[in-house]
Amino acid sequence: MHYTGTIIRPPSEADSILLQVTTGCSHNRCTFCGAYKDTPFSIRDDTTILEDILEARSFPVWQDKVFLCDGDAMILPQKKLIYILDMIRKHLPHITRAALYANAKSISRKSDKDLQELYQRGLKMVHLGLESGDDSTLASINKWGDSESIIRESKRIIDSGMQLFVTVLSGIAQKERSLIHAEKTGTALSRINPRFVGALTVMPVPGTVLYDQLRNGSFILLTPEEILLELKTMIACTDMSSGYFYANHASNYLPLRIKMPRGKQLALSQIEDALSGRTSLKPEFFRGL
Repeated sequence: MHYTGTIIRPPSEADSILLQVTTGCSHNRCTFCGAYKDTPFSIRDDTTILEDILEARSFPVWQDKVFLCDGDAMILPQKKLIYILDMIRKHLPHITRAALYANAKSISRKSDKDLQELYQRGLKMVHLGLESGDDSTLASINKWGDSESIIRESKRIIDSGMQLFVTVLSGIAQKERSLIHAEKTGTALSRINPRFVGALTVMPVPGTVLYDQLRNGSFILLTPEEILLELKTMIACTDMSSGYFYANHASNYLPLRIKMPRGKQLALSQIEDALSGRTSLKPEFFRGL
């Protein structure tokens, strides 16, 4: 397979075939993200993509999912995406679904008809970073779009038939706006009503703007207890009709896997136990990205 740079994929795509159709990220300006700082955005040529699809025919048949890398494959022109999905269906007939990263900007460039066509050609899952439902926080981390635009484009993905996995960031708003961030993020998630939510805890990465802000004192990390209080508030404000709210990423202090809505109250009780010292938190040296 032809890979350029560090290949990033969601934890849930661990068993997927990783097909790199772009390099880097079309936005690549979020203050917290260091994944693509040294990788310019580019679009892979059809010949290279097809070579990788043909190579994947030798992979184990239990690998029945494909993840289209890198940071924002939805930005590809519609004709290009259709070609890729068609080649996957033609040469890898055992594949049950394709997935990719997207953001509000790239989704907004697709019509409703475009999104439905992608779904019909095999694109069944979209991973999208909301990060926060608080516009002030989104602006501070240089995220593209405001909460309304991200909510709108997220709902269009769901309306097309695709499943949506939304990620949010605990600790990104600092102490001053922590609970505002938590409440507004919960409200945004409720309006989107995705199939999956993944809550990660911010961990500044060397080489990022956020890391520089941490070193010069303009960004201050929350304590583990403040992170838990923020997460508790976020979950309390999140009303999903079904699906899962995960806070079991390696960065999280308290692993949670919540089946919504019935598991919500149990999760809130588990967080309260941790805040009261009845449950131990993950040691710092076990946390990671």
